[in-house]
Amino acid sequence: MSETPSVIYANAFELRGMEETPYIRDTYFGALEHRAETDALIAQNAHRWKLSRMAAVTRSILRLAVYEILWGEVPPRAAINEAVELAKIYDDEAAPAFINGILNQIAKESGKLTAPAETETESAE
Repeated sequence: MSETPSVIYANAFELRGMEETPYIRDTYFGALEHRAETDALIAQNAHRWKLSRMAAVTRSILRLAVYEILWGEVPPRAAINEAVELAKIYDDEAAPAFINGILNQIAKESGKLTAPAETETESAE
């Protein structure tokens, strides 16, 4: 018998003795709600890589970060940086660069990440 996302969510808190927060709840259920769109964007930007061939950790990190970039309240650069840091800890050595490239492309294409603003010196010239 397969557990529903709601049961998995409730069990995760019970097993870990964690306190639920609106951020965790919104991110978990939001990422599930937007999974098809998120997966399509990842697949579109993961050149020569099929989603099904990526490590489960890589897919999960990418899904979380894409959700945060496009629909969450986390600044895009922070979401990308956090995803890269998670990959450094939990994924293989090639994953951080792979994840960084995909997320930067998605963020740029969506208009959520733009070039750094001019510095005061540059704009005064």
